[in-house]
Amino acid sequence: MPADRFNLSAQTYCVGGAVRDELLGLPVKDRDFVVVGSTPEQMLDAGYKPVGKDFPVFLHPDTREEYALARTERKTAKGYKGFVVHAAPDVTLEQDLSRRDFTMNAIAKAKDGALIDPFHGQVDIQSRVLRHVSDAFIEDPVRILRAARFLARFTDFTLAPETLDLMRQMVADGEVDALVPERVWQELARGLMEAKPSRMFETLRACGALQKILPELNALWGVPQPPQHHPEIDTGVHVMMVIDYAASQNFTLPVRFAALTHDLGKGTTPKDILPRHIGHEARSVDLLKGVCKRLRIPNDCRELAHIVAKFHGKLHQVGKMRADTLLEFLIDLDAIRQPERFEEFLMACEADSRGRTGLENCPQPDAELTRLALKAALTVDAGAVACRFSEPEKIKQAVFVARLDAIKHLVFSLQI
Repeated sequence: MPADRFNLSAQTYCVGGAVRDELLGLPVKDRDFVVVGSTPEQMLDAGYKPVGKDFPVFLHPDTREEYALARTERKTAKGYKGFVVHAAPDVTLEQDLSRRDFTMNAIAKAKDGALIDPFHGQVDIQSRVLRHVSDAFIEDPVRILRAARFLARFTDFTLAPETLDLMRQMVADGEVDALVPERVWQELARGLMEAKPSRMFETLRACGALQKILPELNALWGVPQPPQHHPEIDTGVHVMMVIDYAASQNFTLPVRFAALTHDLGKGTTPKDILPRHIGHEARSVDLLKGVCKRLRIPNDCRELAHIVAKFHGKLHQVGKMRADTLLEFLIDLDAIRQPERFEEFLMACEADSRGRTGLENCPQPDAELTRLALKAALTVDAGAVACRFSEPEKIKQAVFVARLDAIKHLVFSLQI
């Protein structure tokens, strides 16, 4: 709790994720507080710093923790911004808690440690159930995304059937259509970084929101793949295995997004050639462009996803490539200029390869050979080679030849 000199005369309670995580035995990162019976003027007089434009939120001068005045909300329009907020000294703690999303987030802790739990969140935590607080849940479409994300984080929780019903109703009522791209991406990105991101997408699919948010991904379920290469057969199942593998290896967000979108083209494969997917890489790239534009995906995620979608199939051909083809592949990947992104490309391809039933530990010889080829190419001092020529085309060719010789030497040494 804050220092005495900033104590408020009003009732102050710790709320939300901090209380939930403490009850779950998890580390508490950030604490938020609700203040009952106070006004903005009293908060300012006590030394708290105002933040936020939509409702009264303040920062403690020392701890920088958030203190929000108890408030109620009234729905006035579609979308997550369509609310009128009422914050006043007469708003009770229970009224404030009633506007929250899930029962496990609607528990308050008083200064003396007592828990105020009007919606039985502790019971749901013990039962490992994610349940909405009230029917007001339907008023905020972001809660669909948050439900899906929480299930990706708390992997032993299940979704209450009545909460899933409300989520389906929200989708049918068009609430999801009012979500802005930035908020969708924010929640998807956070979900991708959770312990089991597949649970987020499976939840979104179950309530119908995935078809609205990412129809290109939703189209992958039910699409078969050759069983000799994909024992799991279903493309949607495969992609979920891929992102869960990426999560298990603590791969970065760009790698996880690339893993999620690498096979989008398989959803548009002509039915007469199934279960083969000839040319799906090019179709994946085209679909990915639309996804990135629509959701305003950040550059690092978009660029890596592009090269993974385009080249992940080619990596499996490396063992049969001539040295010059291998060097051209590295150039196509821009691996010489961006070796760190190249390593992330290999991580995404590893997730693709091992995100298959029974092949979770399969070796990666093509990735290792490509990595060694890049290492050989990087031993060439391009600047020293360039000094021997004056024309740009001759410099480019000479550097290519020098790098090719280094890769040929590598290949020869591996064959001995």
